[in-house]
Amino acid sequence: MELKNVEKLEKSIVALTIEISAEELEAGKEQAFKKNGKKITVPGFRKGKAPRKVIESLYGDGVFFEDALNICYPKAYEAALEESGIKAVAAADVSVSEMTDAGAVVLVCKVPVEPEVTLGEYKGLSVEKEEAKVLVADVKAELERMAQRLSRTQTVERAAKKNDTVVIDFEGFVDGVAFEGGKGEGYDLKLGSGTFIPGFEDQLIGLKAGEEKDVVVTFPEEYHAKELAGKEATFKCTVHEVKETVTPAIDDEFAKDVSEKAETLEDLKKEVKERLLAQKAETFERDYEEALLTAVIDGMQAEIPDAMFEAQLDNVMQDFGYRLQMQGMQLEQYAKMTGSDMQQLRAMFMPQAERQVKVRLALQKIVELENLDVTEDEIEAKYKELAEQYGMEVEQIKKALPAASITSDMKLDKAIELIKDTAKPKKKTKKKAEDKTEETAE
Repeated sequence: MELKNVEKLEKSIVALTIEISAEELEAGKEQAFKKNGKKITVPGFRKGKAPRKVIESLYGDGVFFEDALNICYPKAYEAALEESGIKAVAAADVSVSEMTDAGAVVLVCKVPVEPEVTLGEYKGLSVEKEEAKVLVADVKAELERMAQRLSRTQTVERAAKKNDTVVIDFEGFVDGVAFEGGKGEGYDLKLGSGTFIPGFEDQLIGLKAGEEKDVVVTFPEEYHAKELAGKEATFKCTVHEVKETVTPAIDDEFAKDVSEKAETLEDLKKEVKERLLAQKAETFERDYEEALLTAVIDGMQAEIPDAMFEAQLDNVMQDFGYRLQMQGMQLEQYAKMTGSDMQQLRAMFMPQAERQVKVRLALQKIVELENLDVTEDEIEAKYKELAEQYGMEVEQIKKALPAASITSDMKLDKAIELIKDTAKPKKKTKKKAEDKTEETAE
């Protein structure tokens, strides 16, 4: 292999011109013949027994060229990277530039490399930071949600009201003909939930168990089943049971039931307030950090190769796929369910991938400029923290996460802390109308 030329192109692409000699190519062809020649059938020879020259005379001199190039390229490419001192961040775009008279092949490898990064201000940034407050209404809403989670249903001997659940059989007809998907038995329907098409649930209010009714409705014009859209339908319904939802009273007894510490409702309110306050503080701190990082990357200049974005997008998609699998769903199923395809999903996640790449490049530059480093004690403490977090032994964590990987992430974390420590947060201003409606929980 001979490195013929190194040329910097735009968007952090470096073109390496590599010549693979005739001798190297010949060795590659011989290796390709030994590997693949046995699969080739030649008249007059048993399969795999034909000499290489006979195969080449029958199928052409280039029959083993592509395989030979695939054999020679990896070694030649690695040698060219080492000689040029270039660090690739993604696979190169490779093309054959020339076949020389001497039988050598010249390749042009367009290699994506990390861009040169120039930062704007990253110290003393001033962005808005919202102060965590918990309002009386927040505590009340959370207590109501807690009560709803403890609610139960019970059968009642009365007419159905809104928010009751009725157990029904139903069958739908259009022009007197039953249609597909319009029948159900023993169906639990909460009146007022909007589960069925508009007007259906309201007509069941006032019915008792054992009563029947023809419910007449019109399908919306935009209904997903086009053959039913805009048409009038009659549903023959039978009510088997009426159930009401019983929600516990929010009082001292409720407080004792839902909390290990609270003895009274006031105790529970304080507990809820503290929990909500901690949640809000965490959310606002995360938003503040993201705003600071946005300010940093907005001031950054770098010609980032598209390949870096695409590689990170692959990671984002893979991570999303893993999370879907934990819910028993494949990525392809999710795309179909949401009416999209894989290309549309990639387009949806691309802004996230682009931001992640930009943030990492900016933080790496800060680490370089500030000479940020981590000590052995800090690394060991991080391993212990992760071991406790995942319920594993420290040695297991060390095998799963090499020191180089964890050290790199810790340096980036230090860069974030530097940005935050030197920042000057601005209090988020609210409209006067909002201020008048707020009553902070004491």
